[in-house]
Amino acid sequence: MTTARAYAATSATDPLVHTTIERRDVGPHDVLIDIAYAGVCHSDIHTVRGEWGPIAYPQVVGHEIVGTVAEVGAEVTRHKVGDRVGVGCMVNSCRECENCLAGMENYCLNGNTGTYTAVDRDGSITQGGYSTAIVVVEDFVLSVPESIPYEAAAPLLCAGITTYSPLAHWNAGPGRKVAVVGMGGLGHMGVKIAAAMGAEVTVLSQSLNKQDDGLRFGAEHYYATSDAETFKKLANTFDLIINTVSAPVDMQQYLSLLRLDGTIVNVGAPPEPLPVSVFALMGNRRSFASSGIGSIAETQEMLDFCAEHNIAPEVELIDAAEINTAYERVLKSDVRYRFVIDAATI
Repeated sequence: MTTARAYAATSATDPLVHTTIERRDVGPHDVLIDIAYAGVCHSDIHTVRGEWGPIAYPQVVGHEIVGTVAEVGAEVTRHKVGDRVGVGCMVNSCRECENCLAGMENYCLNGNTGTYTAVDRDGSITQGGYSTAIVVVEDFVLSVPESIPYEAAAPLLCAGITTYSPLAHWNAGPGRKVAVVGMGGLGHMGVKIAAAMGAEVTVLSQSLNKQDDGLRFGAEHYYATSDAETFKKLANTFDLIINTVSAPVDMQQYLSLLRLDGTIVNVGAPPEPLPVSVFALMGNRRSFASSGIGSIAETQEMLDFCAEHNIAPEVELIDAAEINTAYERVLKSDVRYRFVIDAATI
């Protein structure tokens, strides 16, 4: 076993603490990664605080990981020692179901193996990226282009792919009007990516506090959802709405903004249900959908797209000792736009 320093949650209510964890030995198809940076995702907070259901403690979270290959198994062909690589929200899947065989292992019918809180192939509980090292099967390790700033690359492995996937699937591009709800970690990436795809992008945020940022990231329009006139003015406007908010919103209001055959896609994942009226869908033949991360191939496509278009998340680099404070700041929307942990400080 390889040991790694880490920060772990010991309960749903206590602060994360410094600890040591074990990583499995490097098998024939495994890659050992020395972690350089790990992003802080709202999903991490939902998970450790038990908001998405009970988990086993102690738990190390973090599924936005970049680092350097330190060792490879004897049969590894995709990566070599010294490569700059990344790991996202999953580290394995069944490889046998219809979805996996179609290259969509993120929708594995038997449940993909999450980077944390999942049962790994050896029966242990997976532990995530708030640590100094991780062992992952080579097929679930991504290549991180050199042109993407190292410390900014980590959030692409969740926030980047979570917004890229629905934008690509629902054909964001020239001639399409796309709205992004929320200007947080996911939202600011949705704006950058949709604009790079050629769509006409509008930000729908609670206030105009981040308007200058939104326009700088590529949005052409910016509206405050706290203003009731916004929903009247923008009725029947958008082909696609990406909702990144991890809290309940009035879905009837947002559905009214869709034009004929428009779709709203939820990528934020609030613990509470989001009620939807069938009548709100009937008007304009609207659709309400959701999307979960992306496949490994699509994630690599996203990384290459971001490198080509000079897209990187806006990050605030923190020491590991600041993780608990960072959590509180995330909940207050007091970050522009993603915290990234310097793993050297763990």
